[in-house]
Amino acid sequence: MRPSPRLRPLLAAALTAPVALAAQRPSAVCDADLRVPAGFCAQVVADRLGAPRHLVVARNGDVLINTNPSRGGAESGTGAGPGGGVILLRDTNRDGRADVVRKLGGSGGTGIALGDGYLWATDRNNVVRYRYSVGDTVLGAADTIVANMPTGGHSAYNFVVRGSVLYVNVGSRTNSCQERDRQPRSKGVDPCDELASRAGIWAFDANKPGQRPGDGRRYATGIRNAVALAWNEPANELWTMMHGRDQLGMNWGFDDRYNAENPGEELLQIREGDDFGWPYCFYSTDEKKLVLAPEYGGDGRDVGRCASKKAPVYAFPGHWAPNATLFYTGRSFPAEYRRGVFVVFHGSWNRAPLVQDGFRVSFLPLAGSRAAGAARTFADGFASEAFKGNRTAGPPPPGSRNHRPTGIAQAPDGSLYITDDLGGTVYRISYQGK
Repeated sequence: MRPSPRLRPLLAAALTAPVALAAQRPSAVCDADLRVPAGFCAQVVADRLGAPRHLVVARNGDVLINTNPSRGGAESGTGAGPGGGVILLRDTNRDGRADVVRKLGGSGGTGIALGDGYLWATDRNNVVRYRYSVGDTVLGAADTIVANMPTGGHSAYNFVVRGSVLYVNVGSRTNSCQERDRQPRSKGVDPCDELASRAGIWAFDANKPGQRPGDGRRYATGIRNAVALAWNEPANELWTMMHGRDQLGMNWGFDDRYNAENPGEELLQIREGDDFGWPYCFYSTDEKKLVLAPEYGGDGRDVGRCASKKAPVYAFPGHWAPNATLFYTGRSFPAEYRRGVFVVFHGSWNRAPLVQDGFRVSFLPLAGSRAAGAARTFADGFASEAFKGNRTAGPPPPGSRNHRPTGIAQAPDGSLYITDDLGGTVYRISYQGK
């Protein structure tokens, strides 16, 4: 029996609408080779996506990922990458694995966000936005909000959109503002000229296309690179993790242990006008405070001008490379996870000749703006012991099927999605109970 003409449009809409995973959790097949706490399930959502970086989850469960064209990720088996751009993952049969993988557009980068009818993304060295409705499978023309951010050095240009303000991470051009970058015993430029336009957070008008870097205002400074920029919803504040400086051993003669463990990777609470000390200071895990950098006369113990810089909320071990943070607001995880921050660590290269480390997702409990205990590993097993044992003084080689966790996002059902830009994998971690 044929439906009446009045019902046909409704039936057609139902057949083409995306599955609403916010209301219906997907089945969990715990097939990911990760170590997670008891009661949790880790599964592979998609694989071989090139170099997936940051991601967001729409209220219908669609996963939107910005992939980076400049990283050497795994070859794509889906046709969605590598090469960069925004990718859509959709699970239409609710088995927990994406059966729709589609490139929506763009050239690719690191940052991505949803809000107020727009999809925002870093597109190489621009921040752009597209008109977006939940369920869209095509992106129209992009409005360029900020164009031609400086190239070279740390140039992820990830961001946070909050109301009418666009906060952009502008990483440093150099490692430690030396006169000769990364060269042994080269002194620091004093004052560091980079701080006028880089190594901090810049605020732009989120609704004004056609801006240039000089149109923003410097919101906070002294942050070498803030790839893990995020909004702390419970505190209604901007927070980040800083990528700490490199080469204390190679350039300044500190021993292998000190070089491997210093500086600590800093969790920062950011308020307008804050100065966190780069390049003049670094966080010593030995002294447990900010100390003066050797480029500016420090010996690993002297404090000097660093006494006036803002200290971190918490410091993790050195060179773990924090790439994303997430302040959990879901209800499906146990209560202990509802007051704290997840930090995604991309893994080290500058601990040589000691074993490389990081390659994990950690959880730090918080009480307001203070740590409420020690951080602990939440998800591990991304990189093999052989991979971590690579003791060369350079990044792990591309093309490996090992994994480097990069981005994190919370789904409407409270589960977490994690990207890996080396193996090209997307994971989902859910709580199944005892």
